[in-house]
Amino acid sequence: MRVSNETKVGALTVIAITLIVLGFNFLRGKTIFKSGNIIHAIYTDTKGLIVSNPVFVNGYQVGTVLEIENQKDNLASIIVSVKLNEAYKIPNNSVATIQDNPLGISSISIVLGNATTFIKSGDTIKTAPANSLLGDFVNTLSPLGEKTQNAITSLDKVLNNINTVLDEKNKQNLAQVLENLAATTMSLNTSLIAIETMLQKQNGSIAQTFDNVNSFTKNLNDNNQKLNNIITNLDTAAKAVKDADLNKTIKTIQVAVASLNISLQKLNSGNGTAAKLMNDSAFYNELQGTLKSINTLVDDVKVHPKRYINVSVFGKKDKTTPLTKPLADSLNHE
Repeated sequence: MRVSNETKVGALTVIAITLIVLGFNFLRGKTIFKSGNIIHAIYTDTKGLIVSNPVFVNGYQVGTVLEIENQKDNLASIIVSVKLNEAYKIPNNSVATIQDNPLGISSISIVLGNATTFIKSGDTIKTAPANSLLGDFVNTLSPLGEKTQNAITSLDKVLNNINTVLDEKNKQNLAQVLENLAATTMSLNTSLIAIETMLQKQNGSIAQTFDNVNSFTKNLNDNNQKLNNIITNLDTAAKAVKDADLNKTIKTIQVAVASLNISLQKLNSGNGTAAKLMNDSAFYNELQGTLKSINTLVDDVKVHPKRYINVSVFGKKDKTTPLTKPLADSLNHE
């Protein structure tokens, strides 16, 4: 059977077209026959993810994006099919997230879970919202901007309240307060200067006080031996007092005091000569008269000795009148 040239050309054309289509799909990472280990992930935003983008687990590429398509009944959900290079054991609580790289291609990163059961081919893996560096930065700035706006609004209200409260009179009062504060600050500076002067090492009063304390301490140190001698003498005196028979002395004093009390009781009761002398006024007067007569007699002997003693052979006896009372000097000695 002879094949015409036209048939040969047609067959070669079909084969060439088929090879071109298969090669183009192969270069895109897409194959006509969906075979192998394929898992699915559902996202609301793929962040520029395209077919043939890599899929990583802990930085190691385990597959590529096989297909991206929308669900027919839900346009907000995008199904991404991932073809794994091998039958990897991926726990069924693992999470697939899209890593958007502004300087390169996007990729899918699978964060492995800790489950003991694994995802099978055809299963759907859990996903997390797609993140990007720019998105994270914008998400960070959004609440910050809102807080800044709220702060500006609050500040504006505060400034309005301040302008309302600070009328002309209050402004003057505030100026007076600031002036007083300035005066207080000046006084405080003066006090600080005085304190600094006191704290000077050479001429400060505190330094001089410490010098005096040091001198006093030095004097104590120099007289340490004398102080020790004084303390030793005090200890000796205390020991002597301790060793003395104080109880016996106290008992003797008590006996003497008791005897004195008895004597005083006798004097007060009128028994004995001393008591009568103290208590009998007549006896006292008689005693005073006797003493007066004795003083008169003694004075008369002094004045007229010849009346009582006559040793002259030719002398005359003194016949003058005797004294009737003591002389003045004798009265002064009564």
